[in-house]
Amino acid sequence: MKKIIALSSLMLVLISCRSTDPYTGEEKVSSTTKGAVGGAVAGAVVGQLAGKDTKSTLIGAAAGSAAGAGIGYYFDRQEAALREELARTGVGVRRVGEDRLELIMPGNLTFKSGSSAIAPGSYEVLNSISKVLEEFDETSIAIGGHTDNTGSDNINDALSQERADAVYYYLNGRGVAKARMSSRGYGSAQPIADNSTKDGRAQNRRVEIQIVGN
Repeated sequence: MKKIIALSSLMLVLISCRSTDPYTGEEKVSSTTKGAVGGAVAGAVVGQLAGKDTKSTLIGAAAGSAAGAGIGYYFDRQEAALREELARTGVGVRRVGEDRLELIMPGNLTFKSGSSAIAPGSYEVLNSISKVLEEFDETSIAIGGHTDNTGSDNINDALSQERADAVYYYLNGRGVAKARMSSRGYGSAQPIADNSTKDGRAQNRRVEIQIVGN
């Protein structure tokens, strides 16, 4: 019972740490806090298995909380830096969980129709992304190319891979290590909008960059 009370008290302290989302104005539990809570639970389980007493449980919870909070805080800062750099560029920034970010780059921003050559107008955007990726280098980066369903699968698969590779090599040229990155073309297999409309097809022609904690 003492272990349950002690751990519950720690959880309540962590969850009470709330912040205001600077983009929506809503009050929420920060990603740092969520990571701390998740880490505390995992750490407590490990501590309990190792020591089978209240002290071991709390030590495990505290260590897990610190690790989880560190991951959440790291990605909080990285997300803020990306949003600041990419404001009003048309690139979407989405947080997925505590240790994953997704950048969605519309094809009309990055490439001309049917081409895998990066449009000069997007250099500044990619430079901003590479700047943040270099600063927050404890991550892995997966670059995915996507197309609409116009044309054959053979053409779309090849074009999407070429576009993903083009972004891969551009970021590497700006200092992002190859060892951190991978690239893959998905063709038209993963639409995010309705391909029967012009606007939907435009949304589906895109490059996504997923940033994942190591």
